[in-house]
Amino acid sequence: MRSIATVTIFLCATLLCLSRGPGSADEPANQLARDILKQLVETNTTDSVGSTTVAAEAMAQRFREVGFPKEDVVVLGPNERKGNMVVRLRGTGAYRPILLIGHLDVVEARREDWTTDPFTLVEKDGYFYGRGTQDMKGEDAIFVTTLLRFKKEGYKPDRDIILALTADEEGGNFNGIDWLLKNHRELIDAEFVLNGDGGGVNTENGKPVNVSIDASEKLYADYELTVTNAGGHSSLPVPDNAIYHLADALSRLERHSFPFELNNVTRAYFGRMATVETGQKAADMKAILKNPPDPAAIERLSADPNDNATFRTTCVATRLEAGHANNALPQTARANVNCRILPGHSREEIRQTLIGVFRDPKITVRYVATHGESPDRALAQQSFPPVPLRPDVMHSLEQIAAQMWPGAPVIPTMATGASDAVYTTAAGLPTYGISGIAIDMDDVRAHGKDERIRTQSFYDGLEFRYRYLKALTSAESFSKPDSRDRNPL
Repeated sequence: MRSIATVTIFLCATLLCLSRGPGSADEPANQLARDILKQLVETNTTDSVGSTTVAAEAMAQRFREVGFPKEDVVVLGPNERKGNMVVRLRGTGAYRPILLIGHLDVVEARREDWTTDPFTLVEKDGYFYGRGTQDMKGEDAIFVTTLLRFKKEGYKPDRDIILALTADEEGGNFNGIDWLLKNHRELIDAEFVLNGDGGGVNTENGKPVNVSIDASEKLYADYELTVTNAGGHSSLPVPDNAIYHLADALSRLERHSFPFELNNVTRAYFGRMATVETGQKAADMKAILKNPPDPAAIERLSADPNDNATFRTTCVATRLEAGHANNALPQTARANVNCRILPGHSREEIRQTLIGVFRDPKITVRYVATHGESPDRALAQQSFPPVPLRPDVMHSLEQIAAQMWPGAPVIPTMATGASDAVYTTAAGLPTYGISGIAIDMDDVRAHGKDERIRTQSFYDGLEFRYRYLKALTSAESFSKPDSRDRNPL
């Protein structure tokens, strides 16, 4: 009778957890998550003057305080400012580990540009404001809080759960995931990866529209365009002014469209979105899936920047530099062109395409490498293909999403930006971008002024992460593939 009662209590507790609606996480957990978010936002982790080591050590201390063994909580990195934290919650070992990844660094923010201090967490009008709230200290705080909750509860997952909070995803020369893979692979080796810097709940005026999971992403690349000439006195203008010359080339780039292309993830995306959209847009999404796709439908969808970026490589000028004096013709004009490249294409291939677009031997096009150097050629290696959609990852996501956001379908997506998944996937660790934080599609402020997330969305994201990790790591939860039947990494 005692064992039956114990099982009954366990099942009732499990059902209660899975039946709770959004925002129903325990109030102490919400407060803990808010405190951690405040601590992270108010720790400057920009590349220019900040330190991810300070943030990493602060999170490590929280894990040590609740009883994580010293050997399971480490902070390490290439130098004193670029520290990364890795913590491991030990499980039964029935399955290989899951790796959770999140970056601690944030892009720069100037106080004069913001309504509030970007490095102070401000709660007002139902939002948390601060640099990194969207990208991605909100999700970092959720990761940390969830593992702390598991430890305090005495929860024993059926596999180890590893969390890596890292440096230099937004820029800088010491990307943390790349450094860990090259120097301490044993600390983060896993069967698959959940990336908090991808996916999410897309809303319109707070109403959930869909829940996305990133199973692919574009390849990031910068190219430097350079025009040079002899210059001269500004009172004697010449036809081949380097600035005009470069501006003309950039105008050609503005008018250029890369070819339409779909892969298995973007096909699934448009197929599911066609059931969500209505009218002409729904019809167009169905039409581009035909063989051959409808050119008129492609043209209409191309007017939407998000749709266009989903089925095309995109390149856009982001920086200009020219001249050496106000009263002199420029001797040099440079521009940076930022490209987001579809899977299956290489950086060098796109460099050659740009050369063809400009059709001008006086314009040099060099690839800008990670550390700022500009070689004549880029690597010919193609971006990685979309990862397979694992049944356990998808089924658990669909189940929890249906409980928390009824009617919002789960949509596989290709991230049009870039994340640390480029390193983990290339290293043989299938990576999925999944977040439970809801953001209005017209209120994406990552990298921008007055970055913010709804306070309720933050707490809902905390509840989602707690339920989702339980679903993936509980023997009583959804079935999963047997790790023994999978090829070792």
